[in-house]
Amino acid sequence: MAPTSPLFFFLLLLLLPSPSLQERRSRTSSGVLVASSSPSPSPLVPALFVLGDSTVDSGTNNYLGTLARADRPPYGRDFDTHRPTGRFSNGRIIVDYLAVRLGLPFVPPFLGRSGKIEDMIRGVNYASAAAGILFSSGSDLGQHISLSQQIQQVSDTFQQLELSLGEQATADLISKSVFYVSIGSNDFIHYYLQNTSSAQVLYLPWEFNQLLVTTMKQALKGLYDKKVRRVVVTGLAPIGCTPHYLWLYASETGECVDAINGVVMEFNYAMRYMVRELNRELPNATFTFCDAFEGSMDIMVNRQRYGFRTVTDACCGLGKYGGFIMCLLPEMACSDASTHVWWDEFHPTDAVNRIIADDVWAGEHASMCYPVNLQDMLTSHH
Repeated sequence: MAPTSPLFFFLLLLLLPSPSLQERRSRTSSGVLVASSSPSPSPLVPALFVLGDSTVDSGTNNYLGTLARADRPPYGRDFDTHRPTGRFSNGRIIVDYLAVRLGLPFVPPFLGRSGKIEDMIRGVNYASAAAGILFSSGSDLGQHISLSQQIQQVSDTFQQLELSLGEQATADLISKSVFYVSIGSNDFIHYYLQNTSSAQVLYLPWEFNQLLVTTMKQALKGLYDKKVRRVVVTGLAPIGCTPHYLWLYASETGECVDAINGVVMEFNYAMRYMVRELNRELPNATFTFCDAFEGSMDIMVNRQRYGFRTVTDACCGLGKYGGFIMCLLPEMACSDASTHVWWDEFHPTDAVNRIIADDVWAGEHASMCYPVNLQDMLTSHH
């Protein structure tokens, strides 16, 4: 957790220029630059800061020693640059669509920055694939930046901003910016459901949920103490409907795994309640909870209306439902991802990300944010 941990030094080593890293860096930054060349002249907020896991990772894991990476085709094939950037999708992720709504450029990953103030002034993305709310979740895949480490990086960014802009201007920027937090899946996928460290013996599902939500509450209070005032917290999507679990549980006709979805719904309910508590306890702040489960189920139930052909099969994968292995080669991918809800064994397609982003922004298809959607948050809070 502390910046002097062995992981920190290992990261420094990894960030020392090597040919492959330089190549990767130019590729990642080109993905950011081209995609963000026309931000609006007057954005609605100063910046967008993103914390989370692979649902919102925009390239952090390109710089880590990990199996959880999306820096090769066919990832990114439908992105603005048609190249892999480290996003776990065929195209844009939710925060890309929200950045556009806010009039901001796509948010660059913390580890990909040059260190120049221009790289952080519009926001930074700290999200790391495989990261969880708990420090050890996702460790089976290799390196990742956990939630507590991401909050440490937020502090580092704020200090750099203070050195450049001064304390008052930085506090102003932070309090007016939007913070988007999307994390928790890996605490189930790579910890509880795998029964790592006998987690299921130690915790009943509701006890595990309480542990996660309490940890999350402390993290959000930590952000509030740093002057953060506008936070969108997203719940978990229906993990029990992912191609991976349909395959693992040998789903006959593509029906979701209710036992897993039940735990996810309990987690979301507890998170929603916790966000309500924060709004009561912390003055002059607006926290909102966006239930990705509700938004996703709306898409699955009404797939025809949204133009999806399948809600079970991954566009890119192997085995039944494409759920046996992640997307490794372009040849594994379907020709048109827009007809699929799932891109790979765990992650949705660009088409789904766009719909969910519309819902987070203004509940355009399904109402999934409590107490307010993002657009209302900006008008109600000054």
